[in-house]
Amino acid sequence: VLKPYTLWKYGIKIEKFKEQGDRPYLVLYNHQTGFDQFFVGMAWNGPVYYLATEDIFSLGVLSSLLRWAVEPIPIRKQTKDIAAVKTCYKVAKEGGTIAIAPEGNRTYSGKTEYISPAIASMAKMINLPIALFRIEGGYGVQPRWSDVTRKGKMRAYVSQVIEPEAYKDLSNEELAKLIEEGLYVNEAVIDANFHSDKRAEFLERAIYVCPYCGLSEFESHGNEMECKKCKRKVTYRTDKTLKGIGYDHPFQFVNDWYEYQQDFVNGLDVTELTKEALYEETVMLSEVILYKKKEELRRKAKIRLYGDKIVIDEGTGEELRFPFSEVSAVSVLGKNKANIYHNKRVYQIKGSEHFNSLKYVNIYYRYKNISRGEADVKFLGL
Repeated sequence: VLKPYTLWKYGIKIEKFKEQGDRPYLVLYNHQTGFDQFFVGMAWNGPVYYLATEDIFSLGVLSSLLRWAVEPIPIRKQTKDIAAVKTCYKVAKEGGTIAIAPEGNRTYSGKTEYISPAIASMAKMINLPIALFRIEGGYGVQPRWSDVTRKGKMRAYVSQVIEPEAYKDLSNEELAKLIEEGLYVNEAVIDANFHSDKRAEFLERAIYVCPYCGLSEFESHGNEMECKKCKRKVTYRTDKTLKGIGYDHPFQFVNDWYEYQQDFVNGLDVTELTKEALYEETVMLSEVILYKKKEELRRKAKIRLYGDKIVIDEGTGEELRFPFSEVSAVSVLGKNKANIYHNKRVYQIKGSEHFNSLKYVNIYYRYKNISRGEADVKFLGL
């Protein structure tokens, strides 16, 4: 049903997996667009069981419809979910094909995000042929931070199959490296043009560090984005490159800026940034009743981000405080949402269309790395 619309909207060439036969597979794919799971489904014959984050199971009637249509396997994002692994094992034993985006996140920068080495041990336990499904061009067509799908070209195809006989004697590290290399895509290159008159719109969902001002806020319109502090503007061009307006911008691609931003945060001692809020903004606050629903707690709540905690003023004279020492995870969802896992409860914040939820994840993980005595660890949650 969706195929004609998908081919038109994304300009994608989906190559059928002709060697599929009657065997089940573990399909691992890199994550670029909101439609990646449909690309996998269109390349496969028969049903595919997808791992999906808990957020889509808390949408009431829509969640029920999704369960009825494709029976996705729920997994808690940014946490160790043993139940999800057990379900995958059961599905595999029953002859089902399972699809997983091992990054766990869509790319913000055009490069494949961090893949946990745990995917190797999971793959060995499931013991199915591993099909590496590459999606290329998706960042150019639909960047995670954008609401606009640009006119361009994409490709999706099985690039490699790793048989159980081929990986059974590999160490987990060796298999993880094989998977990482097979799924790695770098779109921070000039390789095509992607057309839209809103090319830079909502780039501030990915960028919150200015090379001139440090931690900052940005606002975008059309093809341009401006730092609110120094007022420097940058334009996002059809070939994915950036250009400063009236000055030499130091970054050619969003990925260059994104990596600079990560390095900047990894250079902060956030444990010292606890007195004054780094950011203060307004969000909608909800509690997620896992796999059931969301309960709105406050439509407009003031949130403050510090180097060691998140504080939310519910507007009733009371505050919700989330010391990072007590928080088990902070994860980014979609384009402008984040989940906070605290004391067996899950809170969700959702900001305006310009809201950057990424900084909450990055600052949290920077604090965790320092508090564990691992200040040299670069991983910031994605």
